[in-house]
Amino acid sequence: MDPLLAFAGLGVGVVVGLTGMGGGALMTPILVLFFGVPPLAAVSSDLAASAVMKPFGGFVHARRGSVNWGLVRWLCLGSVPSAFLGVLLMRAIGDGDRVQDVVRVALGVALLLAVAGLMIKAYRKDETGGAGAAPAIRVRPVPTLLLGALGGLVVGMTSVGSGSLIIVILLALYPALRPRDLVGTDLVQAIPLVLSAALGHALFGDLQLDLAAAVLIGSVPGVLIGARLSARAPAGAVRAALIVVLLASSLKLFEVPTDLVLLLVALATAVAVAEGVRRRGRTSGQARGGADEPAREGAESGSGVVPR
Repeated sequence: MDPLLAFAGLGVGVVVGLTGMGGGALMTPILVLFFGVPPLAAVSSDLAASAVMKPFGGFVHARRGSVNWGLVRWLCLGSVPSAFLGVLLMRAIGDGDRVQDVVRVALGVALLLAVAGLMIKAYRKDETGGAGAAPAIRVRPVPTLLLGALGGLVVGMTSVGSGSLIIVILLALYPALRPRDLVGTDLVQAIPLVLSAALGHALFGDLQLDLAAAVLIGSVPGVLIGARLSARAPAGAVRAALIVVLLASSLKLFEVPTDLVLLLVALATAVAVAEGVRRRGRTSGQARGGADEPAREGAESGSGVVPR
């Protein structure tokens, strides 16, 4: 077993525990770009590891009551069969270099969609916040089933989308969902989804058990560590780091020159840092404004006649 592979799984597991997303979007390109694993083997091995990782986060959210089981049911009705269909589609495309190229390009596109989704989610959270009582959600069966089918197809082909991609489209369909309910619902529906896709790859002999086992040795404790840290780590910093890593991985999968990738990553990092400073300043200003309000009220009341 490669200890570096287990260490990479540990890092990805921590990110999944912190954010509820990023497992396939990070692990698959890491396997392809840094460990030289063929894309199809990387996809299948990552799916097998995710099928073990996801229940940890899903169990925590189920205990906290942050899972919409109606949404889970309709999502799974669409995603489970289409995930298996995605595997069949990849096999129908062909073998050898051709199928590997298709997986590589599809994975790059999925990563870019995940980056866009994370940015939209961050913007929406900044504008609307995430606090308040849980609103009543009316499940829309047909759109939800179609969303699950689309997500399952992408996951079956690339292993990306069970978290980052589906969670974004859920936001579009159900904007009233609280962030924690969104993540909890997505994690639980992803369990049968990634299991179906992993079984499909295993039936066709794509799964490398030694590779999946090495990833799991690091990723399972990583998920537990990330879950413990999730209440303390700044979500904005984690999200910004995730966006930068996903962007770099997608550009490399599109065979963009390394110098250009480094330049774009540096620009993205600078933008993320500037945005973090802006939000921190605005939050501090709001906190100071709230603290000054009682002082102003006290000054106004002190200017009147003191009752005897």
